[in-house]
Amino acid sequence: MRKRALCTLLIIVMGMTQMIPAYAATIPELKQQLAETQNQLNAISGQASGLEGKRDAVEEEIDELDGTLVELMSSISLLEEEIEDKKAEIVQAQDELDKAIAREEKQYEAMKMRIKFMYEKGNSSYAQLLFESKSISDMINKAEYIEKLYAYDRKMLLSYQETRQQVADLKERLEEEKSELEAEEFELKEEEAALEEALEAKRAEAENYEVQIAQIRQSAAAYKALIKQQTAQIKQLEAEEAAKRAKEEAERKAREEAERKKNEKNNKGNGSDNSEKGGNSPKPGSSGSASADVLSLINSASGSAKGKEVASFACRFIGNPYVPGGTSLTNGADCSGFTQAVYREFGISIPRNSSSQRSCGTGVSYADAQPGDLICYAGHVGMYIGNGYIVHASTQRTGIKITPATYKEILAVRRVL
Repeated sequence: MRKRALCTLLIIVMGMTQMIPAYAATIPELKQQLAETQNQLNAISGQASGLEGKRDAVEEEIDELDGTLVELMSSISLLEEEIEDKKAEIVQAQDELDKAIAREEKQYEAMKMRIKFMYEKGNSSYAQLLFESKSISDMINKAEYIEKLYAYDRKMLLSYQETRQQVADLKERLEEEKSELEAEEFELKEEEAALEEALEAKRAEAENYEVQIAQIRQSAAAYKALIKQQTAQIKQLEAEEAAKRAKEEAERKAREEAERKKNEKNNKGNGSDNSEKGGNSPKPGSSGSASADVLSLINSASGSAKGKEVASFACRFIGNPYVPGGTSLTNGADCSGFTQAVYREFGISIPRNSSSQRSCGTGVSYADAQPGDLICYAGHVGMYIGNGYIVHASTQRTGIKITPATYKEILAVRRVL
């Protein structure tokens, strides 16, 4: 079983390795792969949850069977005690029966002795014994005595016979009860054996679920490792693209600066001043329009026109200050105050703090993020503007700025438009 699990895991890992292309994939391709890997992870996580539920149900059945088995074993133990008690009662009844038979036989022998003595004394007959009476009164007395003695013997003999029968009946009843108890014990032991067999089967079933769950967890760990690798590749490419954009922006500004100086030289003395720095980027404390590069970045992304409009509006305030607790787009805002204020301009109400904003709207994957979506981090929130970038109130030192969306771990992407 373990060898099979290891082989399964090896096949999965090899398959995942083959999923990563050898050629230089683009960011959208990597995001698509990341989304597929996440979906696969979610699927096997669901399988794990289902198996855990089945395992828990089997373990509950095992607990019930264990309880039934304990009760059954207790019943068998009590039956065995009852059987031993019945055996003792049967022994006692047999002893009493033996004594009753002995008393009956003794009484019977005594009665025979008296009859023999009374009726067969010497060569005299019972009639002679009466005729030898000295008087009628003596004869009547002897006759009455003989009659009473006979009645007594008969009464005692019947009494002993009745006692013997009662004891015999008691012994027979005890034997029947013992036989019934033994039959019940046999049936309970058969039931005990069946329960133990069922328990073994359930334990094997639970163990099988454990093996499957362990395999799925190993697969999940492999998927997580792949997700981590794919995320790192995306971050690397986004960082490279950001560096490329920064370089292009610096070169553009250098060209603009050279052109400005050239124009200053050509227009020297005419009173014109084209030395404003920063292009169309708003100055701190002001609100202007987003730069052409930013607008191009937003418009080239996939998403709704409304989301792009919201993202473009948010980028008008790049360079404005970060103010803890602030909600002003021009005078300063913190991260959640900034996103709340932007949405408010479009008639959309969202919670004030970043943790609450993490629950508003509808959750989507980062691979499906569109301009205008909220990108939520631990203790921070920003607005996605497309192509792997966010605009956010970053820190008191940097203010409102554009940053790669994956500059730290993303906890959620929420769509409120």
